[in-house]
Formats: sequence, C-alpha cells, structure tokens
Amino acid sequence: MKLIFTCALSMLITALSGQNIYSKTFGNKSNPALIFLHGGPGYNCANFELTTAQKLADEGYYVIVYDRRGEGRSKDDKAKFNFEETFSDLNTIYKQYGIKQAGLIGHSFGGIVATLFAEKFPKKISTVILVGAPVNLQETFLSILDASKKLYIEKQDTMNLKYIGMIEKMDPKSMMYASYCFGHAMQNGFYSPKNRSEEAKQLYTSLVKDSSGHHAMEMSIQAPQGFLANEKYTSIDLTSNIKNLVAKKMKIFALYGKEDGLYSAKQVEQTASLLGKGNLLYIENCSHSVFIDQQAEFVAVLKKWMKY
Repeated sequence: MKLIFTCALSMLITALSGQNIYSKTFGNKSNPALIFLHGGPGYNCANFELTTAQKLADEGYYVIVYDRRGEGRSKDDKAKFNFEETFSDLNTIYKQYGIKQAGLIGHSFGGIVATLFAEKFPKKISTVILVGAPVNLQETFLSILDASKKLYIEKQDTMNLKYIGMIEKMDPKSMMYASYCFGHAMQNGFYSPKNRSEEAKQLYTSLVKDSSGHHAMEMSIQAPQGFLANEKYTSIDLTSNIKNLVAKKMKIFALYGKEDGLYSAKQVEQTASLLGKGNLLYIENCSHSVFIDQQAEFVAVLKKWMKY
C-alpha cells in the first residue's frame, strides 16, 4: 500500500500580479514534474485534471495543472492575452512550486504554448509532449473544411456545402473564419472517436458526474479574440520552431488520434518527419483528447518518452 504522501493532492489559487491563477498539484513533489498546458484559447484544464492528472501521479510524477490567465477559473478582466504574459505566468508556476525543470504536456493550443516556451526557456524543459497540437493552423482550417465538405457531399447536404463555400471566401486569418471552421468540426464529431472504448466511456462518465465537470464544457470568447489581436494566433506555423528545437536536441514528441478530424493524415506525417523516427505516435480509435480516448496508451508512451 502506498504511503499517503506519495499521492498527496493539493490545490492553490496562486496570486500573480494581484490576480488569481487557478492551479492544482497531484503527487509527490520529489518526483519528476509534469505541467499540463490546456487547449483553447479560452478553455481550461478540467478535462485533464479530472481524468488523467492523478493517474500520472500514481505512476510516479508530480503533476501540475492550471488555467491560463483570463481563461477558465483564472478570472482576470485585465488579462493581456499575449505570449509574454503567458510565459511570465508559467514561469511563476515553476517558482511557486519550486520546480527547476519539467516536462510540458501541451494539448491543442497548449502545444503551441509549450513549443514557444521551450524555445525561449530550454533549460526549464526536460521533455515536450504535444497532444493533438496544431503545427500549422492555416493547414488545420483547410483540413477541417476539406473533411467537412466530403461528409456533406456524401450526405447530399447542399445547405452546409453552401456554408462551406461562404467560409472559403472569408479572410482565412479572421476570428470568424476560425470560429466557423471549428464549429463545423464540432458539428461533424471531429473531436470524438466514433466508437469509444470502455475505458474512455468510463472516464467521460466520471468527468460529467464530477462536481467540477461542468468546467470542461466552458469556453470564453475573450481569450481567442485577445490572442488573435495580439499574437495573430490563427496564422501560427510552428514548423521552424520545431526544427529549431530538434536541432538543439530538445526531447520533443507528439501524439495524435487517427480520428481527430482537425488534422489530415498528411499533416500528421509531416509532423512526424519534423520530429524524427519514433517520436510521434498515431493512435487508433482516438480523437482530440488522446489522454481520455486512449488513456492507457497515453500513459505508457509518456512514461517511455520521459525516460529518454
């Protein structure tokens, strides 16, 4: 039986510049640190926090989750929504919990944050693990539209084909274009596998039943609008950033679900070629939330990569 301190759970509302950053830790502080960076912009860490963080702590990691400033439970009406502020807050998380080096798990937009932070602060990183993360957002939007169009053609859905045609005429770097693309991705089930495993069904059920589970369904509009205005996030392309990290021998890996409708197989192949042989896992019966859809495989490969 494990001593109780090895799976100790703590929660902290961290005061940063007079505002509150929601954060929570799992596991023994003496274990290797993992920091989860959630998706969005405008989302939060609840889906990982309530399904996977304790599982990794049980496997011997010190896991930290937090909601970015102005997102989720980290309310801040004065949030700037830029990478400078984002990195400053992440550095404060390191300091608050006494962490000198950590592995970063970057989910979706969190993968962008992880990549850029690792490039700027390489000594603070042990490993970067991208999970369903976009490398080139403009290619991602095109992939969503292409996949949606194929579905609508199969269904002879002329109304939605008309809408796709209208979206294709919009400014591809605009918030409206991005919102409509993600809207069609959600409408067409691109974020979920067609047939969830029994493990995934149980995890999603527990997430819904948890008293904090409602946070997993919450999203704000201020963050995406802010990151668009300040960082032009809808046109971010991480290709050169990843090449730079690989050239500097940074340990960087990626996981994608084969049923993640945000990315084509070609995009995943391109990312695999950037990272190098064996550094990307493409998982069957799995979509965007790899750590829920195929949790056992996610944990196993993360443990493997953390030991490299």
